[in-house]
Amino acid sequence: MVNRVILLGNVGGDPETKMLDSGVQMTKLSLATTKRWKTDGEPREETQWHTIIMWRGLSKVTEKYVKKGSKIYIEGELTHRNYQGDDGVKKYFTEVVASEMKMLDGKKTNDSETDKN
Repeated sequence: MVNRVILLGNVGGDPETKMLDSGVQMTKLSLATTKRWKTDGEPREETQWHTIIMWRGLSKVTEKYVKKGSKIYIEGELTHRNYQGDDGVKKYFTEVVASEMKMLDGKKTNDSETDKN
């Protein structure tokens, strides 16, 4: 059996990082993926939003380098969880627990370092 998700998209907001009581760092972010096509010559698009969870070292890298608007590649596992809220309503969540992340924006250069005469 295989549970593998691959996503390439843009980060919808700055990642949220927290340290859990167990001492493990976790980062959560929202990733937008957009599908584009044409119908009768008219451009169409549909954006899906995905909740991505990163743990430990991957969380630290994400916290340091990933910002709102960053283009990233995510590979991970699809998970589902639920709980009953204080209001008695059952809440359901689908998330991707990332095992790999690649930043696709390219390396930024510092002009002061490249303009040496």
